[in-house]
Amino acid sequence: MKQWVVVVGGTNMDVVARTSAPLVPATSNPGHTRISPGGVGRNVAACLGLLGAPVRLVSAVGDDTFGEEALRVTAACGADVGAVRRVPGATGTYTAILDDGGELVAAVSDMATVDALVLETVHLTDAALVVLDGNLAHAQAARVVSAAAAAGVPLAFEPVSVAKAGRLADLVRDLFLVTPNTDEIAALTSRPTDDWRASVADLHERGVEHVWLRTGAEGSWMCSRGHEPVHLPAVPATVVDVTGAGDAMLAAWIAAWLGGADPVAAAREGHRAAAATIESPHTVRPDLADVLTSPDPTSTDPEERS
Repeated sequence: MKQWVVVVGGTNMDVVARTSAPLVPATSNPGHTRISPGGVGRNVAACLGLLGAPVRLVSAVGDDTFGEEALRVTAACGADVGAVRRVPGATGTYTAILDDGGELVAAVSDMATVDALVLETVHLTDAALVVLDGNLAHAQAARVVSAAAAAGVPLAFEPVSVAKAGRLADLVRDLFLVTPNTDEIAALTSRPTDDWRASVADLHERGVEHVWLRTGAEGSWMCSRGHEPVHLPAVPATVVDVTGAGDAMLAAWIAAWLGGADPVAAAREGHRAAAATIESPHTVRPDLADVLTSPDPTSTDPEERS
Protein backbone atom coordinates (compact mmCIF):
# COMPACT_ATOMS: atom_id res chain seq x y z
CA MET A 1 0.00 0.00 0.00
CA LYS A 2 1.36 3.42 -0.94
CA GLN A 3 1.22 5.40 2.26
CA TRP A 4 4.74 6.56 3.13
CA VAL A 5 6.11 10.04 2.70
CA VAL A 6 9.72 9.69 1.58
CA VAL A 7 11.73 12.80 2.41
CA VAL A 8 15.06 13.15 0.63
CA GLY A 9 17.20 16.02 1.82
CA GLY A 10 19.48 17.61 4.35
CA THR A 11 20.26 16.65 7.92
CA ASN A 12 22.54 18.80 10.02
CA MET A 13 22.98 20.37 13.41
CA ASP A 14 21.62 23.88 13.88
CA VAL A 15 23.80 26.34 15.76
CA VAL A 16 21.51 29.28 16.45
CA ALA A 17 22.79 32.41 18.17
CA ARG A 18 20.36 35.14 19.26
CA THR A 19 21.42 38.53 20.53
CA SER A 20 19.92 39.78 23.78
CA ALA A 21 19.90 43.39 22.56
CA PRO A 22 19.67 45.06 19.14
CA LEU A 23 22.45 43.62 17.00
CA VAL A 24 25.52 45.78 16.42
CA PRO A 25 27.37 44.74 13.23
CA ALA A 26 31.11 43.97 13.08
CA THR A 27 31.54 43.37 16.82
CA SER A 28 30.75 40.86 19.55
CA ASN A 29 27.15 40.90 20.77
CA PRO A 30 25.82 39.49 24.06
CA GLY A 31 23.28 36.71 23.64
CA HIS A 32 22.75 32.98 23.89
CA THR A 33 23.30 29.95 21.63
CA ARG A 34 21.50 26.66 21.21
CA ILE A 35 22.53 23.54 19.28
CA SER A 36 19.91 21.09 18.02
CA PRO A 37 19.24 18.82 15.02
CA GLY A 38 18.14 20.58 11.86
CA GLY A 39 18.22 20.43 8.09
CA VAL A 40 15.19 21.10 5.89
CA GLY A 41 14.52 17.48 4.98
CA ARG A 42 15.13 16.29 8.53
CA ASN A 43 12.88 18.99 9.99
CA VAL A 44 10.06 18.14 7.58
CA ALA A 45 10.41 14.43 8.39
CA ALA A 46 10.49 15.08 12.14
CA CYS A 47 7.38 17.27 11.97
CA LEU A 48 5.56 14.67 9.87
CA GLY A 49 6.48 12.01 12.42
CA LEU A 50 5.07 14.14 15.22
CA LEU A 51 1.89 14.63 13.19
CA GLY A 52 1.47 10.86 12.84
CA ALA A 53 2.32 10.50 9.16
CA PRO A 54 4.34 7.44 8.07
CA VAL A 55 7.59 9.08 7.00
CA ARG A 56 11.01 7.83 5.93
CA LEU A 57 14.04 10.10 5.81
CA VAL A 58 16.73 9.60 3.17
CA SER A 59 19.80 11.66 4.03
CA ALA A 60 23.39 11.49 5.24
CA VAL A 61 25.17 12.39 8.47
CA GLY A 62 28.74 12.05 9.62
CA ASP A 63 30.11 9.39 11.93
CA ASP A 64 30.40 11.93 14.75
CA THR A 65 28.34 12.69 17.85
CA PHE A 66 26.32 15.31 15.96
CA GLY A 67 25.20 12.64 13.50
CA GLU A 68 24.28 10.25 16.27
CA GLU A 69 22.25 12.92 18.08
CA ALA A 70 20.44 13.97 14.90
CA LEU A 71 19.35 10.39 14.23
CA ARG A 72 18.29 9.79 17.83
CA VAL A 73 16.14 12.91 18.05
CA THR A 74 14.58 12.40 14.60
CA ALA A 75 13.65 8.80 15.38
CA ALA A 76 12.13 9.92 18.68
CA CYS A 77 9.79 12.17 16.65
CA GLY A 78 8.43 9.10 14.87
CA ALA A 79 10.37 9.23 11.60
CA ASP A 80 12.05 6.15 10.11
CA VAL A 81 15.79 6.93 9.86
CA GLY A 82 16.88 3.54 8.57
CA ALA A 83 17.74 5.01 5.16
CA VAL A 84 19.99 7.75 6.57
CA ARG A 85 23.62 6.98 5.78
CA ARG A 86 26.48 7.36 8.24
CA VAL A 87 29.56 8.49 6.34
CA PRO A 88 33.09 9.30 7.48
CA GLY A 89 33.57 12.88 8.52
CA ALA A 90 31.58 15.64 10.15
CA THR A 91 27.81 16.10 10.10
CA GLY A 92 26.70 19.26 8.32
CA THR A 93 25.93 22.43 10.25
CA TYR A 94 23.64 25.40 9.83
CA THR A 95 24.83 28.43 11.76
CA ALA A 96 22.28 31.22 12.13
CA ILE A 97 22.41 34.62 13.78
CA LEU A 98 19.09 36.03 15.01
CA ASP A 99 18.50 39.52 16.28
CA ASP A 100 16.87 40.23 19.64
CA GLY A 101 13.45 39.98 17.98
CA GLY A 102 14.14 36.44 16.74
CA GLU A 103 14.45 37.39 13.08
CA LEU A 104 17.20 35.92 10.91
CA VAL A 105 20.11 38.29 10.24
CA ALA A 106 22.54 35.92 8.53
CA ALA A 107 23.28 32.23 8.21
CA VAL A 108 25.98 29.89 6.93
CA SER A 109 25.08 26.41 5.67
CA ASP A 110 27.84 23.77 5.59
CA MET A 111 26.19 20.79 3.89
CA ALA A 112 29.24 19.06 2.41
CA THR A 113 28.16 15.67 3.80
CA VAL A 114 24.78 15.85 2.06
CA ASP A 115 26.37 17.31 -1.08
CA ALA A 116 28.46 14.13 -1.28
CA LEU A 117 25.47 11.79 -0.87
CA VAL A 118 25.24 9.28 -3.71
CA LEU A 119 21.95 7.43 -4.23
CA GLU A 120 22.44 4.20 -6.14
CA THR A 121 18.69 3.46 -6.03
CA VAL A 122 15.61 5.26 -4.74
CA HIS A 123 12.93 2.86 -3.43
CA LEU A 124 9.46 4.34 -3.86
CA THR A 125 7.22 1.30 -4.19
CA ASP A 126 5.42 2.17 -0.94
CA ALA A 127 5.51 5.95 -1.33
CA ALA A 128 2.43 8.17 -1.48
CA LEU A 129 4.56 11.30 -1.84
CA VAL A 130 8.22 12.23 -2.25
CA VAL A 131 9.59 15.40 -0.70
CA LEU A 132 12.88 16.67 -2.13
CA ASP A 133 14.78 19.57 -0.64
CA GLY A 134 17.32 21.65 -2.53
CA ASN A 135 20.31 20.49 -0.49
CA LEU A 136 21.09 17.55 -2.78
CA ALA A 137 23.67 17.80 -5.53
CA HIS A 138 22.15 18.16 -8.99
CA ALA A 139 22.84 14.60 -10.16
CA GLN A 140 21.25 13.09 -7.06
CA ALA A 141 18.25 15.42 -7.14
CA ALA A 142 17.75 14.47 -10.79
CA ARG A 143 17.81 10.81 -9.79
CA VAL A 144 15.07 11.38 -7.22
CA VAL A 145 12.91 13.33 -9.68
CA SER A 146 13.34 10.60 -12.30
CA ALA A 147 12.56 7.80 -9.85
CA ALA A 148 9.40 9.54 -8.68
CA ALA A 149 8.23 10.06 -12.25
CA ALA A 150 8.94 6.42 -13.15
CA ALA A 151 7.02 5.20 -10.09
CA GLY A 152 4.11 7.58 -10.68
CA VAL A 153 4.61 9.16 -7.24
CA PRO A 154 3.89 12.89 -6.81
CA LEU A 155 6.89 14.97 -5.79
CA ALA A 156 7.05 18.12 -3.68
CA PHE A 157 10.12 20.31 -4.06
CA GLU A 158 11.33 22.76 -1.41
CA PRO A 159 14.05 25.00 -2.92
CA VAL A 160 15.74 25.84 0.46
CA SER A 161 17.57 28.95 -0.78
CA VAL A 162 18.04 31.22 -3.77
CA ALA A 163 21.38 29.65 -4.69
CA LYS A 164 20.03 26.11 -4.50
CA ALA A 165 16.86 27.02 -6.38
CA GLY A 166 18.97 28.33 -9.25
CA ARG A 167 21.16 25.24 -9.22
CA LEU A 168 18.19 22.87 -9.58
CA ALA A 169 15.88 25.06 -11.68
CA ASP A 170 15.99 22.80 -14.72
CA LEU A 171 14.54 19.92 -12.68
CA VAL A 172 11.39 21.84 -11.76
CA ARG A 173 9.11 20.30 -14.36
CA ASP A 174 6.02 18.10 -14.05
CA LEU A 175 6.10 18.25 -10.27
CA PHE A 176 3.18 18.08 -7.87
CA LEU A 177 4.12 20.93 -5.53
CA VAL A 178 6.83 23.60 -5.39
CA THR A 179 7.18 25.81 -2.30
CA PRO A 180 9.38 28.85 -3.03
CA ASN A 181 9.46 32.32 -1.55
CA THR A 182 9.51 35.33 -3.88
CA ASP A 183 13.30 35.35 -4.21
CA GLU A 184 13.47 31.61 -4.87
CA ILE A 185 10.76 31.63 -7.53
CA ALA A 186 12.68 34.40 -9.28
CA ALA A 187 15.74 32.12 -9.27
CA LEU A 188 13.65 29.26 -10.67
CA THR A 189 12.29 31.33 -13.57
CA SER A 190 14.87 34.11 -14.11
CA ARG A 191 12.15 36.72 -13.69
CA PRO A 192 12.15 39.76 -11.37
CA THR A 193 10.92 39.10 -7.84
CA ASP A 194 7.99 41.49 -8.24
CA ASP A 195 6.76 39.55 -11.29
CA TRP A 196 5.81 36.49 -9.28
CA ARG A 197 2.50 35.94 -11.05
CA ALA A 198 4.33 35.48 -14.33
CA SER A 199 6.81 33.19 -12.56
CA VAL A 200 3.93 31.08 -11.24
CA ALA A 201 2.49 30.91 -14.77
CA ASP A 202 5.89 29.77 -16.04
CA LEU A 203 5.98 26.92 -13.53
CA HIS A 204 2.44 25.87 -14.40
CA GLU A 205 3.47 25.80 -18.07
CA ARG A 206 6.33 23.50 -17.06
CA GLY A 207 3.79 21.08 -15.62
CA VAL A 208 3.91 22.05 -11.94
CA GLU A 209 0.49 21.37 -10.44
CA HIS A 210 0.66 23.53 -7.31
CA VAL A 211 2.93 26.47 -6.49
CA TRP A 212 2.72 27.52 -2.85
CA LEU A 213 4.39 30.93 -2.84
CA ARG A 214 5.51 32.15 0.59
CA THR A 215 5.56 35.92 1.14
CA GLY A 216 6.74 36.10 4.75
CA ALA A 217 4.67 38.25 7.09
CA GLU A 218 2.19 38.85 4.26
CA GLY A 219 1.25 35.16 4.23
CA SER A 220 1.24 33.01 1.12
CA TRP A 221 -0.45 32.35 -2.20
CA MET A 222 -1.72 28.89 -3.12
CA CYS A 223 -1.55 28.75 -6.89
CA SER A 224 -3.08 25.64 -8.46
CA ARG A 225 -2.99 25.11 -12.20
CA GLY A 226 -6.29 26.11 -13.80
CA HIS A 227 -7.43 28.14 -10.77
CA GLU A 228 -7.01 31.70 -9.58
CA PRO A 229 -4.33 32.14 -6.88
CA VAL A 230 -5.72 32.17 -3.33
CA HIS A 231 -4.13 34.44 -0.74
CA LEU A 232 -3.78 33.16 2.81
CA PRO A 233 -2.80 35.63 5.54
CA ALA A 234 -0.11 34.68 8.00
CA VAL A 235 -1.34 33.58 11.41
CA PRO A 236 -0.35 36.22 14.00
CA ALA A 237 2.50 35.05 16.21
CA THR A 238 4.89 36.42 18.79
CA VAL A 239 8.34 35.79 17.37
CA VAL A 240 10.66 33.72 19.55
CA ASP A 241 12.69 31.98 16.83
CA VAL A 242 11.88 31.76 13.11
CA THR A 243 14.13 28.72 12.52
CA GLY A 244 12.18 25.75 11.15
CA ALA A 245 8.90 27.60 10.58
CA GLY A 246 8.85 26.97 6.84
CA ASP A 247 9.64 23.29 7.34
CA ALA A 248 6.77 22.87 9.80
CA MET A 249 4.56 24.72 7.33
CA LEU A 250 5.31 22.20 4.58
CA ALA A 251 4.94 19.19 6.90
CA ALA A 252 1.53 20.34 8.11
CA TRP A 253 0.41 20.89 4.50
CA ILE A 254 1.45 17.36 3.61
CA ALA A 255 -0.22 15.82 6.67
CA ALA A 256 -3.45 17.67 5.91
CA TRP A 257 -3.32 16.73 2.22
CA LEU A 258 -2.74 13.07 3.08
CA GLY A 259 -5.84 13.34 5.28
CA GLY A 260 -7.94 14.50 2.33
CA ALA A 261 -7.72 18.30 2.63
CA ASP A 262 -7.67 20.39 -0.52
CA PRO A 263 -4.55 22.52 -1.18
CA VAL A 264 -5.99 25.72 0.30
CA ALA A 265 -7.26 24.05 3.46
CA ALA A 266 -3.92 22.28 3.81
CA ALA A 267 -2.13 25.63 3.45
CA ARG A 268 -4.17 27.02 6.34
CA GLU A 269 -2.88 24.17 8.49
CA GLY A 270 0.60 25.02 7.28
CA HIS A 271 0.25 28.60 8.48
CA ARG A 272 -0.91 27.41 11.90
CA ALA A 273 2.14 25.15 12.15
CA ALA A 274 4.48 27.96 11.11
CA ALA A 275 3.03 30.32 13.73
CA ALA A 276 3.31 27.66 16.42
CA THR A 277 6.95 27.06 15.50
CA ILE A 278 7.79 30.76 15.46
CA GLU A 279 6.43 31.05 19.00
CA SER A 280 8.63 28.17 20.21
CA PRO A 281 12.37 28.10 20.93
CA HIS A 282 12.53 24.70 19.19
CA THR A 283 13.33 24.18 15.50
CA VAL A 284 10.81 21.32 15.58
CA ARG A 285 8.16 22.05 18.19
CA PRO A 286 7.62 18.86 20.27
CA ASP A 287 3.91 19.52 20.89
CA LEU A 288 3.13 20.44 17.27
CA ALA A 289 0.41 17.81 16.97
CA ASP A 290 -1.37 19.10 20.07
CA VAL A 291 -1.30 22.65 18.72
CA LEU A 292 -2.79 21.65 15.37
CA THR A 293 -5.54 19.52 16.90
CA SER A 294 -6.71 22.40 19.09
CA PRO A 295 -9.42 24.74 17.70
CA ASP A 296 -8.15 27.23 15.14
CA PRO A 297 -8.49 30.72 16.69
CA THR A 298 -8.54 32.31 13.23
CA SER A 299 -11.41 30.16 11.96
CA THR A 300 -14.75 31.78 11.10
CA ASP A 301 -16.53 28.45 11.46
CA PRO A 302 -18.42 28.48 14.81
CA GLU A 303 -18.32 24.68 15.06
CA GLU A 304 -14.55 24.61 14.48
CA ARG A 305 -13.98 27.19 17.22
CA SER A 306 -16.38 25.65 19.74
